[in-house]
Amino acid sequence: MNDDANESATAEARREARLGDMAGPYLQQPSFLLATLKADCVNKPFAQRCHDLETVIEEFPAKELHGIFPWLVESIFGSLDGTIVGWNLRCLQGRTNPTEYSVALDFLDPSGPMMKLVYKLQAEEYRYDFPVSYLPGPVKASIQEQVLPECSLYHNKVQFPSSGGLGLNLALNPFEYYMFYFAISLITQKNSPITHHISPSNSAYFILVDTYLKCFLPTEGSVLPPPSSNPGGAIPSPTPRSPAVPFTSYGMHHTSLLKRHIAHQPSVNADPASQEIWRSETLLQIFVEMWLHHYSLEMYQKMQSPHVKESFKPTEEHVLVVRLLVKHLHAFSNSLKPEPLSPSAHSHTASPLEEFKRVVIPRFVQQKLYIFLQHCFGHWPLDASFRAVLEMWLSYLQPWRYAPEKPPQTAELLPRSVSEKWAAFIQENLLMYTKLFVGFLNRTLRTDLVSPKNALMVFRVAKVFAQPNLAEMILKGEQLFLEPELVIPHRQHRLFMTPTLGGSFLSSWPPAITDASFKVKSHVYSLEGQDFQYKQMFGTEVRNLVLKLAQLICQAQQTAKSISDHSAETTASHSFFSWFKFTPSEMNGSYTGNDLDEIGQDSIKKTDEYLEKALEYLCQIFKLNEAQLTQMMMKCGTAQDENGKKQLPDCIESENGLILTPLGRYQMINGLRRFDVQYQGDTELQPIRSYENATLVRLLYRLSSALNERLADHMDVLCSREDFVGRFCRYHLTNPHLVHKIRYSPVLKDRTSQNWGPRISLRFLASYRTLISLLMLYFIASWFHIGPVGCTFIILFSYFLYAVIMAFFFEGRKPHEH
Repeated sequence: MNDDANESATAEARREARLGDMAGPYLQQPSFLLATLKADCVNKPFAQRCHDLETVIEEFPAKELHGIFPWLVESIFGSLDGTIVGWNLRCLQGRTNPTEYSVALDFLDPSGPMMKLVYKLQAEEYRYDFPVSYLPGPVKASIQEQVLPECSLYHNKVQFPSSGGLGLNLALNPFEYYMFYFAISLITQKNSPITHHISPSNSAYFILVDTYLKCFLPTEGSVLPPPSSNPGGAIPSPTPRSPAVPFTSYGMHHTSLLKRHIAHQPSVNADPASQEIWRSETLLQIFVEMWLHHYSLEMYQKMQSPHVKESFKPTEEHVLVVRLLVKHLHAFSNSLKPEPLSPSAHSHTASPLEEFKRVVIPRFVQQKLYIFLQHCFGHWPLDASFRAVLEMWLSYLQPWRYAPEKPPQTAELLPRSVSEKWAAFIQENLLMYTKLFVGFLNRTLRTDLVSPKNALMVFRVAKVFAQPNLAEMILKGEQLFLEPELVIPHRQHRLFMTPTLGGSFLSSWPPAITDASFKVKSHVYSLEGQDFQYKQMFGTEVRNLVLKLAQLICQAQQTAKSISDHSAETTASHSFFSWFKFTPSEMNGSYTGNDLDEIGQDSIKKTDEYLEKALEYLCQIFKLNEAQLTQMMMKCGTAQDENGKKQLPDCIESENGLILTPLGRYQMINGLRRFDVQYQGDTELQPIRSYENATLVRLLYRLSSALNERLADHMDVLCSREDFVGRFCRYHLTNPHLVHKIRYSPVLKDRTSQNWGPRISLRFLASYRTLISLLMLYFIASWFHIGPVGCTFIILFSYFLYAVIMAFFFEGRKPHEH
């Protein structure tokens, strides 16, 4: 006994020495340890705090660590109300904070100190309260109505408030509590300040999600056992986590919370094999519930109305993390070993992890992801950020991309045909392919396809659906759904393919259903309800939408071409002398630019390439008639003017001028076409611009008017001559553009006959740009010892030579409006 006491005292002294000044003389109250750690958060750097926490986790017993665990989790992931940011893992990147980044990842690694603390507390079966009020909307509403949610994650955990209690709570074990906070921090901390130029895929949070998925849902081997704090000891799985629960409640009718609670009491004789993957199942359920389960089936049906206000708005970062989950689940499910030929062998050799891989997507993810995507397709802004949602959707549609087998090297350059073995997946996820494709079409018809980012999204979807054999398998799935039900027993569509109460994926399975049509119908009705009116992807209605999209693509290509030609012409006209004068658009107040003007010629070419390939893929998918497409493209080209550069909105001529058609209004709203609205009155009487000196404009107008009044007859005679002098005078004294440009504006016909005759205009000298240009020329000339008179002579002589050449070769082109 004395030897044991001496060894215990020695260990206690050693622990105090290792903690040093962090904890001071050790006291038995956990509150002292908690207060010390809180003080260290203010006084010590991040790396030192993590090192001290690692020492505390190693040295202190679970009884004392139990008191600091909730505070530690909150200090890492932030508070549920978002007021405490915590370590801000979403903004922590190795490029900007390499030391803190590596320290945080090591501390939160599945084999790191934090998980050791979790398993240490797990062995003692501690419980921690998680407020129901912070759960996703459908779950919170269900529990508050005293109806137990279908997900088994919440079974046996609801704690009713005692007298004077503040609300409902979930009693979670340490692993569940840690993962709840980790998953929900993506939602609760979305309003925290985020530095610009941060890539979500490089953040510590994103890396941790990937690490946890690879550890607890491994594609190779089995789940690593949790580290034990006692040599030779094992950390038991939580006893309330019954293996008879995991898949029992999917598709069940709601009963009272009390009855459901009693019905799901854990079995004493639980199968030990099922405990092998309890962390895998728990992690997946928490991720799916926290990230996807924000819309119930009933809520989804109500939100079809555009007047219903959104209850939850996912962010782009949120969608990127969900895409990571989807991609890993495909890889996890595809790592399933091939089924043995003998059914009896399957029942004896399949491990719980293999059975879990078999059902992980249809049982856990499919329904919630479908509703999540439906919401995003219907409510996401019509901008380029939708690309994140699009790529998540396309990742789910292509499980073969994450299959272990590799295509042969000879076929790498050719489109990879979709194998027939994926037909079952496509049929059981038919709505993911068909209804969401229709939703994408409806979105695309409201976007500006001249934008390279929008054109890229159309190209990506068309390329995916044009994969060889995919369209045929989707069509086969539609045919199976539309098959009439002959002699099939009465079915409760909402209960299709659901295990009976009390069974799990390890218990006896229902007999395999060989009726492929029944499987497709069960999928559709379970997601949309029995009264759902299915819209065929290859039917007439959707085909008409595709034709509208093809027409929109043709129009966007023509618009991009006209913008490209305009940009090239503008670039070519920017000579040295053109910098000292105004272009017609500056003087008449029209704007002929487009968003693509700031992007450049390369992006315009990419837009054309994306749209051209997308149109080609759509023709492959829907077998569009080439003659019909050619006629459509010719129709799009007829809107160009005689020079093939400008496009007017679709309109008809009337006595009062041009009137827009519904198509023309649509083209203008989406920026596909526009009128070249310009000032069409006397250019001398335009409003004074911000780049002009008001006093000079008025003085020069009076001077010009006096000269025009005195010299009008002489100018008419000179401009009527057919020799070089007449061409030179017409070049400077007339404005041939005024009549031509009226054609592109929706104005009255009688205005086209307006003609102002030859006249002198000096208004361009009132421009600050012209004045600054002249001052710069005089300043540069002074460097070469050229005086103002000499510089003026050089400027006039140079301009005279330039004007002679322009008048001789390009009579119709003018340097500025006169």
